[in-house]
Amino acid sequence: MTRPWPALAVGMLLAGCSTGSSDPWVGFGPDPELPAPRKSLLPTVGVPDVVGWPAGAAPKAPAGFVVTRFAEGLDHPRWLLALPNGDVLAAESASEPSKADKTNQGIKGFFQKLLMKKVGSARPSPNKIILLRDANGDGIAETRTTFAQGLKQPFGMTLVGGLLYVANSDGVVAFPYQPGATAVPGTGTKVFDLPGPPINHHWTKNVVASPDGAKLYATVGSNSNVGENGIENEQGRAAIWEYDIMTARARVFASGIRNPNGLDFEPTTGVMWTVSNERDEIGDDLPPDYLTSVKDGGFYGWPYSYWGQNVDKRVKPQNPALVASAIKPDYGLGPHTASLGLTFYRGGAFPARYHGGAFVGQHGSWNRKPLNGYQVVFVPFASGRPQMPPEAFLTGFLNKDDKIQGRPVGVTVDMRGALLVADDVGGVVWRVAPAGAVAPPPAPGAPS
Repeated sequence: MTRPWPALAVGMLLAGCSTGSSDPWVGFGPDPELPAPRKSLLPTVGVPDVVGWPAGAAPKAPAGFVVTRFAEGLDHPRWLLALPNGDVLAAESASEPSKADKTNQGIKGFFQKLLMKKVGSARPSPNKIILLRDANGDGIAETRTTFAQGLKQPFGMTLVGGLLYVANSDGVVAFPYQPGATAVPGTGTKVFDLPGPPINHHWTKNVVASPDGAKLYATVGSNSNVGENGIENEQGRAAIWEYDIMTARARVFASGIRNPNGLDFEPTTGVMWTVSNERDEIGDDLPPDYLTSVKDGGFYGWPYSYWGQNVDKRVKPQNPALVASAIKPDYGLGPHTASLGLTFYRGGAFPARYHGGAFVGQHGSWNRKPLNGYQVVFVPFASGRPQMPPEAFLTGFLNKDDKIQGRPVGVTVDMRGALLVADDVGGVVWRVAPAGAVAPPPAPGAPS
């Protein structure tokens, strides 16, 4: 039986919550201020209303850019892959919470489930990949087809030669791919397993290929906030896995990263970078989500510490040896921003200041006051390193009343140099391009 939470109790919860800084850039940069951890009697919780996008409305980009609906009416699109011929794949998937997950219990769990229901995430997953085709180059996909179906909460996708790899919630599968194909048969051939159910607290898993195409890298989030489901259930999680395509061997490449999602390689150095969601319930401004380079064998703190060697005293028993080795992330992305998407800009259409920098999709907070994230942030890079200041590149996912119109997740760059953003709540793929940009001719082998 579900316990009711009367309006008075909800009001007391929200009134008793601590509040965070109103500075939109709190917790950003290479050396963000870290306040003292603060454990409240009641966690900061809230359930923002979801209103969707009014007809004709769109997020806001900087002056000189135009935002259009590349595709709409999608079913919870989470991640995107731009194919070499100009087609775009959108993975449709949802959460399907697990009864085995102890972190979804109590007051916090009640509100978390309520928000997930509002945003259309806590329901049977669509389990499909949709192919979107803009044949005439006008920035709008004229056709869409169901490219693959019957998958297990598909998320990340990457193309290596003639194989399309897809990250399900329990492992990576592969499909043979021919340029221009509008569908693939079956549900894919298993390539390698990843830690999955029954708990699978952070179920979203991404997969990317190394620049030389020899290896795959897959992300696996933690099975809890800070280990409350048992450390024994965290084996191989909070990690980035490496799979050698030639030898078919998989191993943990880096660990202690609570919930990595976006993965990409910095264009000038070839170094891997990831974004990660950090832990909850030690303060509205602590700790920041982050963007960091990833070292082979590196440990980044979770669950024992955050932002290097800052010990999380809630975790018992501790592991001093691991804490001593914890690597401090390179760049803070703000507290509770739910930073998920990551892509470096390799296109040529945007102004020069964007070239080589990183776009980050921030899904947005539900357990912070005021709300945080709900935007696409741009982080400039120079000499292979992130710089200040960041830029709020795509905003307006919250309306003036702090109601949710959409939530950005995956970001990618299409073959014409425009930025594509998956908005799961809005059911839209947004396209951001310079105003007046002339579309180049399709790439060889592109549909026409």
